[in-house]
Order: sequence, then structure tokens, then C-alpha cells
Amino acid sequence: MLMSLSFAAALMLALVLILLLFFRRQGEEVQLNPVVQFEDKLRLLSQARDNGELAEQDFTQAATELKAQYLQSQQSQQTTSSSATAWVLGTSLLVVVGTVALYSQTGHYTQLNNWQTAQQQLPAYGERALLNKGEPLTNEEIELFALALRTKISKEGDDAVAWFVIGRIWLSKGMLDDAIEAFEKALALTPNRVNVLISYSQALLVGGSEEHLAKAVRSLAKVLQQDPENTDALSMLGMVAEERGDKEQAQKAWQLLLPKLDKADPRYALVQQKLGLTSTPEQAEAPNTAAVSGRQISVQLSISPELAEQYKTGTLFVFAKAVDGPPLPLAVQKLAVFNGTQSIELSEAQAMQAGWTLANAERIQISARLSLSGQVLNDENGPQVQSEVLSFTEPKLKLSLELKP
Repeated sequence: MLMSLSFAAALMLALVLILLLFFRRQGEEVQLNPVVQFEDKLRLLSQARDNGELAEQDFTQAATELKAQYLQSQQSQQTTSSSATAWVLGTSLLVVVGTVALYSQTGHYTQLNNWQTAQQQLPAYGERALLNKGEPLTNEEIELFALALRTKISKEGDDAVAWFVIGRIWLSKGMLDDAIEAFEKALALTPNRVNVLISYSQALLVGGSEEHLAKAVRSLAKVLQQDPENTDALSMLGMVAEERGDKEQAQKAWQLLLPKLDKADPRYALVQQKLGLTSTPEQAEAPNTAAVSGRQISVQLSISPELAEQYKTGTLFVFAKAVDGPPLPLAVQKLAVFNGTQSIELSEAQAMQAGWTLANAERIQISARLSLSGQVLNDENGPQVQSEVLSFTEPKLKLSLELKP
């Protein structure tokens, strides 16, 4: 945007310089007016004739030639002046039209209006996004909120809360690298803030590379040093261990986590499943709320033998996205590629970001994707199948998908 504005300013400056040069040139031409020159030369000829220095016949011939030169110069000046005027007017018009076109094409008028709106609405956006007051922000309002926060930072200097919120916004929009960078800037200002460390770990877990996972472990360790009972940190620690193939550490994390979870928590049944635990007699007599709490989706997924062989070293992602909302998945399962058909469960416990789960969307789509990169957000080139739009008319949905060449 700044480059485009600079270019527009340069165009306008060029127009001003052209006009200044033109009028300066006109001024110089006034000083050398041919009429004045003609009269001066004719007066000199008359003086020479009167003084006897020039014969009458010679005077007449010289005066005739002088008049002819004057008329010729007048015609030439009119042509040149008309051409110069036309050139300046044409150039000026071109610059003005170009400037207007530049603003129209790049949408600076709209951007300026959006920027002003973002500044005015910053407090209201903050209340709606962070304090859950009023209606949730729309996608457009989320972008304006981020713009207002960036402007605040540029005016007032780095702000940990602003960078944290920007990171959450970018993560919700699937801008993983930008989100990680924003969280790191927030942590540079407040290194031990738990909510920032948790969100940073979530983004790193989504990244999924070994470097990302190692950073996530260090970040979660800082959280648990301050709050050993933090269920979000323990849950992610188990997920990180699973991602790294460390089943022993994953089991330890699940064992620490399970007693700290309420049985109505969507994660409770999932952790029980990971630990291979069965319901106790007391649980069998009670309503099985843990097994069915929250929204769930059961996906019967079939993978063709050809794709299973081609992606045998890759990763399978099964995820749900909101039709009306940010692109960040509501729930994700990351699995080894298999050949044939398996049942895969998605639930509120498999959210990528706290506060953005299956409970937050009424219309969703389910996708299954094969990836060689191991990243659900950054690899859209692998084979993929997507369901039709589904609505949560009841808490549990069932569907079938097939991945084939």
C-alpha cells in the first residue's frame, strides 16, 4: 500500500514539475518577444537611413526581409506554442487519469475507509472477540481487528497482548507461520505468560515438524512449571509425544491428564480410549455422558490400494471445517495411511485451538487428505475428498468418504 501511495505521489510531483517548467518557459519567451525584437531592429534600420548610412532602396529591401522574418517566426511560435500546450495538457491528463486508475485498481479509497473503521471499532472488536460480548466477529471484522492492532503497535510500540491476539487471529485464518511469529513476539515481551505459551504450543503442534514439536515441548514445560494442573498443557504434551512416536511419554501424559478432567469434558472419553480403559461398574450404571458428550462425527473412510501404496510413508488427515467461519479446522485426526476402510471419530476434544471446536459451527464439511509434508494447513496438493455441507441437526453425525486416484 505504501509503495502504491508513493508511486501516486511521484506521479503528481511529476505533473507539478512539468507545469512549472512549462510556465517558466513561457515566461522566458515573453522576455524574448519577437514583436519587441522586430520593432527594435526596424528602429535601428530607420536610424541608419536617417543618418545617411543606408540608402532608401537598401532600407526598403532590409525592412521587407525583416517583416518576412517576423511573420515566419510568428507562425512558427504559434505552432510550437500550440504543440507544447497540447503536450502539457495531454501529459497532465494522462498523469491524472493514471493516478485515479491506480487508486481505483488498488482500492486505496476502500483501504483508507477500512483503516478508519478499524481504528474507530477497536474497543468494540476487542470486547466481542476477547470478552464474548455481543455477536462473534465476522471474517471481515476479524481482518479489520488485526489491522487495528497492527496500527496500534506501529503507533505505540510492541504490545504483548496485541501480538497475542494477532497470533490467535492469524492461526484461526490458517496463516501458521505468521501466527507463530506473532506469538514469539508476544513471548519476547512476556516470556512466562501461560495463555501465550499455550497458544504458541498449539500453533507449533499444527506445524508438526520436528523443530516445531521440540519448541512445543519446551513451551509446555514452562507452563507446567507454573501450573502443574494445567489440562491444556498435559493434553498437548500427550499429543506432541504421539506425533514424535514416543508412546511411553504419551501414556504418561494421558495418565496425568485423566484424573484432572471432568467426566463431561469431551477429552475424557478420548483419553480413556488412548489408555485402553473400560468403564467401571459405577460408570456403567450411570448415564454414559463421557462417551457421548459434545458433538461427534463418525467417518467411514476408504482408501484405494493405489493411493495407500503411493502415500505409505505419508500422513492421513481427517478434519472438519466450518462452512461459515475461519479456515482453521474445528477438529482434526492425524493418522497413518491405511489400505481399505476404517472408522474415524472426530469430536470436540480434537480442536486445534481452544474456543474453536465442533460446538462453534452449525454447518460443516468433512475432508480427508493424504499428505507427504505432514502438515494439514500447508499441504493442499495431496489427494483429497470432501463431503457435502452437513448440519448438526443432532449431536452425532455419520458419513462415508472414499479416497481414490
